[in-house]
Amino acid sequence: MSEGQPLFVGGQWVAPDGGHYPVTDPATEETVGWAPEASPEQARAACAAAREAFGAWSRTRPEERAAVLGRAAEIIRERLVPYADLARAETGATTGTARAMQVGVAAARFRRYASVEPAEWAIAPQINEAGPMGRAVVTGALAVRQPVGVVTCVTSYNNPWANPAGKIAPALAMGNTVVVKPAPQDPLSVYRMARALEAAGVPPGVVNVVSGRDVSVGEAVVASGDVDMVSFTGSTAVGRRIAEVCGRDMKRQLMELGGKGAALVFDDADLASAVAGIGTTFSFYSGQICTAPTRVLAQRGVYERLVEQLAGYAGRLKVGDPREPDTVVGPVISAEHRARVESYVELGRKEGAVVVAGGERPPRDRGFFVAPTLLADGTNDMRVAREEIFGPVVTVIPFEDEDEGVALANDSDYGLIDYVWSGDVARAFRVARRLRAGGVGINTVGRNMEAPFGGFKKSGVGRDVGSYALHAYSEVQAIVWPG
Repeated sequence: MSEGQPLFVGGQWVAPDGGHYPVTDPATEETVGWAPEASPEQARAACAAAREAFGAWSRTRPEERAAVLGRAAEIIRERLVPYADLARAETGATTGTARAMQVGVAAARFRRYASVEPAEWAIAPQINEAGPMGRAVVTGALAVRQPVGVVTCVTSYNNPWANPAGKIAPALAMGNTVVVKPAPQDPLSVYRMARALEAAGVPPGVVNVVSGRDVSVGEAVVASGDVDMVSFTGSTAVGRRIAEVCGRDMKRQLMELGGKGAALVFDDADLASAVAGIGTTFSFYSGQICTAPTRVLAQRGVYERLVEQLAGYAGRLKVGDPREPDTVVGPVISAEHRARVESYVELGRKEGAVVVAGGERPPRDRGFFVAPTLLADGTNDMRVAREEIFGPVVTVIPFEDEDEGVALANDSDYGLIDYVWSGDVARAFRVARRLRAGGVGINTVGRNMEAPFGGFKKSGVGRDVGSYALHAYSEVQAIVWPG
């Protein structure tokens, strides 16, 4: 092994052809560790190793595959604190978020798919009359979920535990083998996950991890002829390029892309609940999450009070070192991303929005911090209302009545998760069904982890989470016989 982190290919820890690059703590700007830079050849070798391992793994009894996932869950839980410390250092997440929402959720996802669900179900018999195909007969049928094959998992930088686990665990449960390409900003946690899976007894080649800053690594694991499916979480722009490559070979895709979540707040809403929910854009991963309610549509009767309360909420949040227990808002992932977020705040000013909270860089000597920022008096045609900023920035737009609110919410390229706050439950559900989004939260930003997750429009293709992930990582085969 070299001084830095090695790659994981075919059950072996391999020195990277491209050497190592530093992983930076976004809160301190110090080096957390050294990540491996794979070559395209090594990326393709990982895909070949996954292909070689697929036959035996796909024929392994589901109960045995589940046992491996269960052991991995226990190993991750046992090592939660050191794993979370690394995740916090790589991502800038607060300690609570790193433990509960990153490593904790990853362990829960491995545990979830350690339970075996039926992979086949009967189809109602059909009576076929005599004809060119033969004599009259009653035909039976069985639908069987089969593994897709080799799955490339390209993961996001905002959660290097929960996001990869949400791909790897159901893919392995269905009998697929995987090649994981983690985001270049925080790949070290994913290699810890690979070590946990290795310790849990995953056979060589079933899980492979290759990383790198060069786009050629990602291109290689997507384009490889050994790959049958690509599961991607990230920007719509990158997702579009991946989809083009997959389309050439008819590879299966699961795409969880960008979001610009609309939060409709009606006059009769519980404002405290709405403010706390919308405020997670400021605090949860510092707004670096696709499900954030970043575009607030406030009915006129509550608009001024909502803006005032959101501004006060944002101003009270402590921005600082994520290791300190009272820190609520940590840094964004990099200096480059901070500059991007700040440029959007300035663009909002130029477009005519009013900065009522934040808008200035916090007075810290080191780290990539952005103050929670609230833009009021927005309009839906502003770029800050239409484009994903991926930071602690919320834009508030007024509306008059239900029809206008729904029209504004749906006037977006995205459709991942929207939100409705209203004291009228019947209206809330009526509005939810009119929204063109893959998910709708009613008076909550919480998630049901068995509910299907995915987006309409440019927010993605397909659904995962719970049993829906088992469908996503499988093909359905029909077996028919004469009764």
